[in-house]
Amino acid sequence: MFGYVLINKPELKIREFEIYRSYYCGLCHALKDKCGLFGRATLNYDMTFLVMLLSDLYDEEDETECSRCMVHPVHKHCSRRNRVTEYCADMCVLLSYYKCVDDWNDEKKLTKGIMSKILKRKCRKIKERYPEKTGVVEDKLQEMATIEKSEATHIDKVARVFGELMAEIFVYKDDIWKADLYKVGFYLGKYIYLLDAYEDIRADLKSGAYNPFKEIYDNDDFEKQVLNLLLLMIGECTDAFERLPLVENVEILRNILYSGVWVRFGKAKVASDAESEEEFKEEN
Repeated sequence: MFGYVLINKPELKIREFEIYRSYYCGLCHALKDKCGLFGRATLNYDMTFLVMLLSDLYDEEDETECSRCMVHPVHKHCSRRNRVTEYCADMCVLLSYYKCVDDWNDEKKLTKGIMSKILKRKCRKIKERYPEKTGVVEDKLQEMATIEKSEATHIDKVARVFGELMAEIFVYKDDIWKADLYKVGFYLGKYIYLLDAYEDIRADLKSGAYNPFKEIYDNDDFEKQVLNLLLLMIGECTDAFERLPLVENVEILRNILYSGVWVRFGKAKVASDAESEEEFKEEN
């Protein structure tokens, strides 16, 4: 349920893209240092957004390095790391661990079972560093599982829980920025959950898996309803975002929130339209 908070690359300046990639690479290196090559499998764009947001807000001093790696063996790529990077790397591992455990319990996916065992030892140390956050994440994931098993179709009910989970992760410190960071994370989390459900609705209808959109899928204005929900989530998210005193990375972050987050929605919409057209042809 990650990978939705993207950049819109064509709209970025070359320099801005290089900065974005340096934070992404920095997070990748931090994950490798913590968990080896398996750590890199937990890397996601959503946490890269958080690294850039918190680094700018708290004016963290970056350590930069240019090097080759397994992913980029030919050309050197520069990476940026700071204390925020280490925190976000821990959150990547923590969320990936619980996701793997959930996938193993629900679907018995062997790869997820193996991955959960690899990450489990690393998570013990993370729990020691962030006991309160870990407790919230565990509680919210359990609450989500309970709601999904009950087949509740109240759209906001389960999306709200995932929003609360993301909000906890976005709150880096208990300070004057806590409320706005909580709101950014809360509504971005709800957006992620709803967009993930929209992407999966057809597959979930076929498989019988849980999806909060099942009840309204046959509505004539289903697509419009989903779009309005997503617009509302991003509207509330950006309202809090614009109150934060961001300077260095603000244009890149705006690219993500005002444009990039719609990249996956656009692709999902195209795929949905294509499937609808195929179904129409088969019926006629």
